[in-house]
Amino acid sequence: MSPDGRYFSFMAPFENRMNVFVCPVDNPSNARQLTHVTDRDIAGHAWKGNDRLLFLKDHGGDENFALYAVNPDGSELLPLTEFEGVRTQFIDDLEDDADHIIVGLNRRLAQVFDPYRLNIRTGELKLIAENPGNISGWMTDHDGKLRMALATDGVNSSVLYRTHEEKEWSTLCTFNFKSTLSPLFFTFDNRDIYALSNIGRDKAAVIRYSIDENREEEVLFEPTDTDAGHLAYSRKRKVLTQISYTTDRKQRIFLDERVERRYRQVQDMLPGKEIAFTSANKDETVFIVRTFNDRSLGAYYLYDFERNALTLIEEVSTWLNEDHLCKMESVEYRSRDGLTIHGYLTLPVGVEARNLPVVVNPHGGPWARDYWGFNPEVQFLANRGYAVLQMNFRGSVGYGRAFWEASFKQWGKAMQDDISDGVQWLIDQGIADPKRVAIYGGSYGGYATLSGLAFTPDLYACGIDYVGVSNLFTFMKTIPPYWEQYLEMMYEMVGHPEQDQELLESASPVFHADRIVVPLLIAQGARDPRVNVEESNQMVAAMQERGIEVEYLVEEEEGHGFRNEENRFAFYRAMEQFLQQHLGA
Repeated sequence: MSPDGRYFSFMAPFENRMNVFVCPVDNPSNARQLTHVTDRDIAGHAWKGNDRLLFLKDHGGDENFALYAVNPDGSELLPLTEFEGVRTQFIDDLEDDADHIIVGLNRRLAQVFDPYRLNIRTGELKLIAENPGNISGWMTDHDGKLRMALATDGVNSSVLYRTHEEKEWSTLCTFNFKSTLSPLFFTFDNRDIYALSNIGRDKAAVIRYSIDENREEEVLFEPTDTDAGHLAYSRKRKVLTQISYTTDRKQRIFLDERVERRYRQVQDMLPGKEIAFTSANKDETVFIVRTFNDRSLGAYYLYDFERNALTLIEEVSTWLNEDHLCKMESVEYRSRDGLTIHGYLTLPVGVEARNLPVVVNPHGGPWARDYWGFNPEVQFLANRGYAVLQMNFRGSVGYGRAFWEASFKQWGKAMQDDISDGVQWLIDQGIADPKRVAIYGGSYGGYATLSGLAFTPDLYACGIDYVGVSNLFTFMKTIPPYWEQYLEMMYEMVGHPEQDQELLESASPVFHADRIVVPLLIAQGARDPRVNVEESNQMVAAMQERGIEVEYLVEEEEGHGFRNEENRFAFYRAMEQFLQQHLGA
């Protein structure tokens, strides 16, 4: 929504590429197309004031996102950070400055990002601070002044602070990367900070940290079973509004009566729907509300808080009938060494949950997690008769420090056991046909696919690796330059190429391709900056040398995952045929 509340913007396809459109709030059918890109989806967009929009776009999947600006009538399109090999980060939108934002650019050195004040009307860039080489993040106060930075030596992290932009940086605190003090934002007087911290505890809590006293001042919320997730506030009224965290679903703790009343009123008008307030005007009186659940992409609404009036903007996926789609249920099981593994099970509609073909779908990251909600891949698979199991194996975030640390140097080991134990749990439940289990995943999930086929060859009937790692040695040599400052941390979490050579070799599927005896489909973007195409090339070569069936789909103008519609369609058609041939449903 524009700050004055007169317009809302959205992305929709034009010639099969996502582009930016703008629409008057009082005439939702009168949309104007602002961008006309046809080579690559626009990655995201935002308003800057009432008369300018910003959007990000990369080229061919290289993830070097450039920033552009355009007027709401489509005029004065201006490339702002279109530099060869340079990636743009947002630092602060400077809400009260009509002409400027703060961005991070790795223009001077590919490995690090310097903060710049950027004029969104002229493109003029002014360097605010020069990254000495160890800064991994920057933070401004509520006046848009750059006053906090996060530094790392690869293993230890420091929070740096200064009282004014003209002052020198001083170190507030230093801690090992296993401990977290993650600043969220300054208090409203710009003196202290709110942060997420697991220092001295297993689960991350929301705290207030005193800068003058250099210590934790107050605990706002400390969960017992999961990490705290986010603290929200009102920009207009300068009050804290809610804390959110995730168990199997998103949970909210309201800190502000006005925000709670707003949420309850909309919830009453949309019973049975999950709701999220995604945008607001500057006065915080008119909002865009999104609904969703596990079987629908939901709808967008305009909500007028003062009138308590809700107006439908658009149903997102009217062609999908919720009754034909599949419920995602929360599940848990025990790993062989006693950890509780949480996950989600989606069963096909109208079929008895007995002896089903199954697709096991481990998430990427690996230090991420799966969530409850609409997942198009899961629905695609369940609609074709497959039960789909997603699990948050050890190392998945949100379950505390001990659960995360249990994944260190366990790629292909205990992390993979957690996935295998999920398969066995499904078999023991009578849900899975033990002869018809496939494994499919992207990124780390692709690595888990290759590991599953190589290290537990009798467990799966086939596998699908999507932009996955095959060789931990070559993977670490080909990471993007701006990941290099985290290499020491990765050595501790995954393994050191020299000191842990035997471990990494034992955990790299490419060296164990001779153990893979079932069909494999591999999909890869040729310009992937995170998992180099050679990760897939060498795996395919190892399979072909053994004479094992492997299908290989490479898209030249794609990166870490396929964005262009025709390439996604090609991949999912290949997946559908591959699974039908080797599992049947």
